Amino acid sequence: MPANPRFRRVVRIGPVQVATYYDARGREKHAAACTAPRCGFSTDYDSRAAAGLAARTHRCATR
Repeated sequence: MPANPRFRRVVRIGPVQVATYYDARGREKHAAACTAPRCGFSTDYDSRAAAGLAARTHRCATR
């Protein structure tokens, strides 16, 4: 059964949202996802700092 992650500590940095969640194995993960239309950028990281850096340096090709 797929896990339904509950996101917490959601922060918006420009068009990118960074959030913390627990994966299916109970490990804490951090996600960065762009909310711009037709962008499609989203990744998971092991550290909050890495997700924040990805959010700050992300540039959408749709701009």
